Amino acid sequence: MKKAFVFVALFALLALTSVAFSQEATPEMMGEGVMATPGQEVGMLLLPKFLGILPFDQAHEGALEAAAELQNPTELIFDGPTPENSVAGQIEIVTNAVTQGLDALMISNNAGDQLAPAAQAAIDAGLTIVTWDSPIPSAEGEQVFVAQVDFDETGKVLADMALSILGEEGGQFAILSASPDAANQNAWIAAMQEVLATDEAYASLELLDIVYGNDQSEESYNQALGLIDSYPELDLIVAPTSVGGPAAAKALQDEGLCGEGTDNSIVVTGLMVPAEVVAYTENGCTPEFALWSFVDLGYLTYYVTYLLATDAIEAEAGVVFEAGRMGTYEITADPTRDAGLRVLMGPFTVYNIDNVYPAAGIEAPASS
Repeated sequence: MKKAFVFVALFALLALTSVAFSQEATPEMMGEGVMATPGQEVGMLLLPKFLGILPFDQAHEGALEAAAELQNPTELIFDGPTPENSVAGQIEIVTNAVTQGLDALMISNNAGDQLAPAAQAAIDAGLTIVTWDSPIPSAEGEQVFVAQVDFDETGKVLADMALSILGEEGGQFAILSASPDAANQNAWIAAMQEVLATDEAYASLELLDIVYGNDQSEESYNQALGLIDSYPELDLIVAPTSVGGPAAAKALQDEGLCGEGTDNSIVVTGLMVPAEVVAYTENGCTPEFALWSFVDLGYLTYYVTYLLATDAIEAEAGVVFEAGRMGTYEITADPTRDAGLRVLMGPFTVYNIDNVYPAAGIEAPASS
C-alpha cells in the first residue's frame, strides 16, 4: 500500500523503512501498534450481503486464515441470506445473533440504514459489531468499518477507467449497480458523479442512466440488455459489482457487440474479480477493470473484530494496532461519511490484458 507519513526528527528514516500506514501517520503512531493475544475464545460470525458469490467466499478464506493465526478455539461461522432475501435476511440474522451466544458480528451491509436498529440492539446486548465491504451509512449500530479502499477514490478510479477506454473524445455510458440499498455501491456512484461534475478532465463522459441488477446474474444480464435497447448511442457500461460486470459482458457478447469478430462497440468496465472476467478481458469485452483483495479484506476484518471483542483495543480514533501479515493500521474518523470510524485497507489494482492472467491464477498464452 502507498502510505503517507509525518516525519518526526531523527526517527523519520527508521519509521519509513519499518512502518506502513493506510492513513497519514502521527507521532504517536511511530511505535508498534497493539498486538492481539492469541487463543482467546470469541464466537464470531462473518455475514456477507448474501451467499454464493466468489468475493465473499474469498473474504471467508481470509477470515479463516486470521482465525487460525489467532488460534481462536471457537469456530468461525460463515452465514448469510439468499440474494432474493438479502435485506430482510441480514436483519433477521443480526437480530437472532443476540440470543445465539455470539460475541461478534462482521457484516457486509446490504440493507442500508434499515440494518441499524438490529445492529444497535446487538451492540447494546454486548456484541462487537464491525462492518466490512459495505458500511451502515449512518454508522449507527457499528463500531468500526473496515473499508477495502477509500470510497471517494473509487469514484475517480471508475471515471479514469471510463476515460481510458473511451479515449479523449469520451462517450456515453450507463451504470449497472447492485442494489439500491447497498451503501458501498451508492457511495462509489456518488463519488463518480462528483468527479464528473467537478473535474473538466471528464467533461467528455456523459452518464445516461443508473440501473440495478441486485447482484443477481440473470437480472443483471437483463438490465444490460435493457440499456442496449434504451440507449442506441451507448458506448460503455460501468459495473461497480462483481456480479453485474461479468453478466453485462456476457450480454454484450451474446448480442454481438463485443468480443471476437466484433468492433467492440459497447464494452464493460468496473469492479470485478479477475478469475471471473479474464476471458472477457482477453476478447475485448472488458478491456480494463479494477479490484482489491477480498482475501485480505476478510483477514483484516477478522483481526480488527478479534482485537475489539477481546478488549485489546477500543473503537476510538487514533488507536493503532497490528494485523498479522498485513502490518500496522490506525482507526480514524471516516472522512467519506458524516459519522463513523474507519480502518482503511487499500489499494486498488487496475487490471488489463497485461496483468489479468496471474491475478486470475492461470498461465498467460504464449502470444500474450
